[in-house]
Amino acid sequence: MGAATAALCIAAPASAQFYFKGPDISGPRITGEEPGVLAQALPGATQPELRAAMVWNLRAALNVAALQCQFAPTLLTLPNYNTILKDHAAELNSSYTTLTKYFMRTNKTAKAGQMALDQYGTKVYSSFSAVHAQLTFCAAADDVSNQVVFTPRGQFGEVAAQRLREIRNSLIRWGEQQFPSMYFAHVPAVVAPMLANEKCWRKDVYSPQRCQPKR
Repeated sequence: MGAATAALCIAAPASAQFYFKGPDISGPRITGEEPGVLAQALPGATQPELRAAMVWNLRAALNVAALQCQFAPTLLTLPNYNTILKDHAAELNSSYTTLTKYFMRTNKTAKAGQMALDQYGTKVYSSFSAVHAQLTFCAAADDVSNQVVFTPRGQFGEVAAQRLREIRNSLIRWGEQQFPSMYFAHVPAVVAPMLANEKCWRKDVYSPQRCQPKR
């Protein structure tokens, strides 16, 4: 009986853990060219470069969730993120390399390309701040991170194509859906990406794995 109860608790959706019914924020698969889904448009990007951007946007979203969603211990955003960094390291690294080549290719000098890449990284991470929609964002990020953990290596980009629009939609302030006439407020402590922490940076590149929270 105890094991069965524990299994049910683990399988419960994040919205149930919050006693909160969220909206339907699902969306169709993306290619990376849709306006407003990626943090920044990449003019002239090839399909592999757009896939790399989708990977990096989803990775950033899950990193922010690992930081911002610790107010709900039953969510697995932190342990899932740490697992994802290990299991999908090859694809994450190759995506970063692809993005680096894009910015070097589309800027006149290597210095300008590096600066554009740094600015892009900062913009991507900051675009997932969820001060006014934290419950919905954390519920969505928890669900997506669970999927990524069980996704075969090399397929992180496919999950990004399938779920990134949902993550972006979760940042909208929605509110309780079961009882829409009732006011529902939750103001948890917000932990933003640690952009000011020098330990997070290496050669002017933001590397969240250098300062990610530990259990």
